[in-house]
This record gives sequence, C-alpha cells and structure tokens, in this order.
Amino acid sequence: MAYGPVESGTVCPDTGMDTGLAPDPSRGVFEQITAVADAVLYEGYLLYPYRRSSTKNRVRWQFGVLFPRQWVEADGPVVPGVSGSADSWYQRTECLLRVRRPGANVRVRLRHLQTQRKQVEEAGPDGGHRPVASLRTDDGTVHLTFDEAVPRETEIVVPLADLLHGGSTVPVEAAAGEDIEPLPGLAGRVVRRREEVRASVTLRAERLVDDVFRLRVRTANAVDGLEPRAPRDEALRRALVATHTLIGGDGVEFVSLIDPPADLADEARACRNEFTFPVLADEPPAGPVVLSAPIILPDHPQVAPESPGDLHDAAEIDEILTLRTMLLTDEEKREARATDPRAAAILDRVDTMPPEVFARLHGAVRSLTPVTAASEAAPPAAAASAAAAASEAATSAAAASAVTPPAAAAPGAATSAAAGRAVTPPVNAASAASTAATAAPEATPAASTAATTPSAPAAVLSTTPVTTPSTPVAAAQAPGPAPYTDPAALFPVAATLAPTPPFAAPAAAAAAERPVWWQEGADDGLSPTTETVLVDGVSVGGGSRVRLRPRRSADAQDMFLAGRTAEVAAVFHDVDGSVHLAVTLDDDPASELHTWYGRFLYFRPDELEPLEPATPPDEPSKPAPAAASARHSTTDSETHRSGGR
Repeated sequence: MAYGPVESGTVCPDTGMDTGLAPDPSRGVFEQITAVADAVLYEGYLLYPYRRSSTKNRVRWQFGVLFPRQWVEADGPVVPGVSGSADSWYQRTECLLRVRRPGANVRVRLRHLQTQRKQVEEAGPDGGHRPVASLRTDDGTVHLTFDEAVPRETEIVVPLADLLHGGSTVPVEAAAGEDIEPLPGLAGRVVRRREEVRASVTLRAERLVDDVFRLRVRTANAVDGLEPRAPRDEALRRALVATHTLIGGDGVEFVSLIDPPADLADEARACRNEFTFPVLADEPPAGPVVLSAPIILPDHPQVAPESPGDLHDAAEIDEILTLRTMLLTDEEKREARATDPRAAAILDRVDTMPPEVFARLHGAVRSLTPVTAASEAAPPAAAASAAAAASEAATSAAAASAVTPPAAAAPGAATSAAAGRAVTPPVNAASAASTAATAAPEATPAASTAATTPSAPAAVLSTTPVTTPSTPVAAAQAPGPAPYTDPAALFPVAATLAPTPPFAAPAAAAAAERPVWWQEGADDGLSPTTETVLVDGVSVGGGSRVRLRPRRSADAQDMFLAGRTAEVAAVFHDVDGSVHLAVTLDDDPASELHTWYGRFLYFRPDELEPLEPATPPDEPSKPAPAAASARHSTTDSETHRSGGR
C-alpha cells in the first residue's frame, strides 16, 4: 500500500483534500521520472536467467537495504560512505537548493520495497497444509516457494521555513500482513507473509548564503527487538529494501552536486551523503527534482525509449539479455515463470517481441540534426569555414574518446531501464572531421552539418547502446529499425587526414600503417602489459604509480576517486585510436583479486598524474606519443566514464 502525503509532520490520507499549501509542480515531475525511479527500485530484484535455482538469485536485495540498527551494528558501527550496496541502518542525503519565491515548500517521497515470503503449501489428507519447495497442480502449472517484494512509498510536504527551526521527523510504517491464494483443484495454497517494517524520516535545512539552503533528509530503520545474530534472511524481513528518495518542492530549484556552479562549489563539496547520492532527475537545465539513490547515477538519468521494459539489470544491454532469454530451454522458462510474476512478464515480452522492436535494441543515433535550408544554400565561403573547423576538430580529437553514462543501461538501466547504466561508445571524431574536411571543396551540406553538429552527451539509464556515426548524415533518423551501414563508411581508411601537430606524427603514421580494427592483424604488435604512454613527459605503463585526476566532465563514479593513488596494469588502444590506462587503486583491499581476473578502472592519460615511471619491461616498447597530445586536445563536449565497474 502507498501512504498519503505528510503535511508539516502529520500523516494525512491521500484523498485529494485541500491541504492549504500552494500547488506543488514537483509532484507532477515525480510521476514523469517514475520509470527511472522504478529502475532503481527493482535493480537486481531478479537477474538473468530469472530462475530460483540460479546462484545469483539466492543472495538478493543488494542496494539501499536499511536493516534494523542492532542487527547491522552487531560487530561495530557502520562505516559511512556513498556506496548504497553496503549494509546500513540509515541513509543521509544532503543537497543544495535555491529559493525562488517566499513561502517555498519541500516535498519528499520515500520509496522502498517490503519483502514478503511466498510459501507454497500442499494440501494434506486431513485437510491441513504442509510447506513444500514446489508444487505442480493438475493443469501443469508449477508453483515455487520464493521471496517477493511489495513497493511502498510515502510523501512528506513541509514548508521550508519550518525546517530551519529544529526540523521535522515523520514516522513511516509498512504493516505486517498475510495473503492466502488457493490453488486449483484443492492441491494446496500459496501464503504470502510480511512482517512489520518501521522507519523515520527527518528533514532539516540551514541557510548558507542569501537564497541558498542546504537540505538534509535522513531515513532510518526504527525496528527494535531483532536478535543481533539473526540470519540475514530474517533481518531482511524487517528491512527497507532499495530505499531511495525523490525530493522536490514549490518555489525551489536544486543545484547539481556533480557539476555545481563555481560560486557554490565549496558548499556542494561540503554536502555529506551517506549510503546514497543525489542527482538532478528532471530535464536540464532546471533542477526542481532530485533523485537520491543507492546506485550512483549521472545528472538527468533517462530510460532509453528503445527499451521495451525492465530487465532488472542495468549493467547489461537489452539486446544481449533478450537474446540470452530467447535461448532458455522450455524447462528453464517454466522454472522462471514459476519463480516470480516479474520473471514471467519478461518471458512474455521476449517471446512476443515484434521484429521491429527487437531491431531497435541494436543501437540508436542520438546526435543527428536535420539539414536546414540555410545549410543547403550555404555559400562556398561558409563551406570552406566549416571545412576549416572540421580540420581543427580532427586535430584536437585525434586521440579523444567519449563515453557517456546512460550508464548501462541502467537503471529499465538504468535501466533497460533498470537502474543500471548504458554506455555510449567512443566517437570517431577524427574520422568524422577529416571526412568533412575532404568534402569541403564540393561545399556539400553534410560538410557544414558535420562542423556544427554537437555530440549528444545525454545520460541514458538504459541498456541500449548508443552509436554515433563518424560520417556526416544529412537527416535525422526516422523511427524504426536502423538501416545497415557498411563499417567502412563508419571507419574510413582512405580519407585525407587533417594536419596533425609534430608530436602526433609518429602515432598518425603508425595508425595509417595498421589495418583497421575489424581486419586481421589489427592487434599485431600491441602488448598492453608492456606498452607505455607519455604523460607530462613521463613514460607510464604497467607498474607505474599515478594519482587520479578526473576531468570536471567526468561522471560521479570517477569524481569520487579524485586524488586517490593507483597502479597502472596495462595500456589499451580503442578502435578510434584513443589510449586508456587500466589501473587498480592502491588502497583497495581487493586490488590483487581485480588484477587476477582483469577487472580494472580505466582512465585517459590526461586524467592521470605520474608518480613513478613505468617499470622497465623485459622487451622495451615504444611510448605512444599520441597520448601526450590527447592531454591537451580534449573538448568540453566530450564526456568520459571509467569501465570495469
């Protein structure tokens, strides 16, 4: 069940009554971002192959779990951090807001799951029932004992002025309950039981400067009496699961903590967020709504429109999961359907997916703009100017790559949406610009379009990959399956290259001699563990120690690592010719394990500060000068995301 709004600390039924407060536009925005919020709510709820017998579905509920305090601190206090996958008994959100008019109100919507035990019971000859792990009824349907979850939410609306004087604490409760579902043919029944979950939400505000305030929202599990050494499954029945918060209001505007304005950078840095992290959740540039989630997201996360439904795994791609689900055997599908209604819904969607919907999962172009009449009639001088700009872009982006968060996915993804993340592949900016420069003498509309079309750094919380073409396109792509494009058109090898600076000439020559990435021999001579790259004149490679200096345009996950020291494991080249260094953190206790199975964090050379040069390999390799140029040739339109998460 859902709770009604809370006005000035008092719970009121959601009857649509006049509360005496001004209409709050953020409430409508809350509904608009439900897809993203639901992706967070159900991230990891049930993972492919969606069967109870799968190992990954035996340890569930990993994000935003608020346990009873006496249970989670049985071995000592929790260690505060932003990681929402760490066990805790509370979440703390701090964000900045500007007041745009007197009498401003703050609206908070708390959302979480309440677990319930689905127990299958078989009817006995004496009329009683006994618990069983599974039961097949006469119609052939299999019913399995498994844990489910029920979504809960409550809203709090408080005048901002009230939060400046002691704040407001509101109790939240999800009642215990039991539902009984008889099975056909008197074979038995399904009993769903829920235990009471209690929590509290405390809101406080403090004025910082003029019209700027810091808002603090603290959600805490308030359950007492649980045995501190109880099994985790038992503690989960008294926990808030996938806890996250939507924060809005009337007469207020929120400030990004990821990319704050310069005059509020110190205030943003001073915000303490524990076991959750807030991002702007609405369309840019305004910020009337914040989503504080246990999964780190970019500002303005979105669900890709191509994603037909939630797959509960934002770290995967819709197309891959759909193909895998199609390959499940009939017996595996029967078990998945019996495991959970959400698994059955995924199977139904995959089994009935029209070809045109499936085709859209293969990729989408976000950055195309239609050719205008003005560009079609551009005089030769304008075309020449566009060609010059394209040539300059080719030089500056020679070694640059862009990876924008959907993330994955992610999560529904994020998510398929699910709260995961989708990753946009690196853009072959050099190829695109050089192609445009080559076409300049003909003064084609495509050339001028290429020089003015921006990249699309839209955050996609989804599972569909975003493909940015490397050749100019004359018109926006129509809805439906994308037409086939010859890879040679996306990665031209015969185009005239724009002039490059002297220090990049060796790399350009090497790139010209090397086969394109999809041809045999493209990887010959590459040795990630022994290659080095020049960073500020220092040879950096496997064994080098560096300090991480993410760019301002980096995502939140990278910014949290700013200033940390790491060891370089390898140097990698992507298909666009850019260089990425795989690193492991010095203070990560699992660094050796990550190295063992190849799970690294990836940064560009311009995001690293050398501390020690590379350890001399047995067979010295030649540094890649192009990486040095990349340090000084990035543009504000490029975004980056570390891999290997």
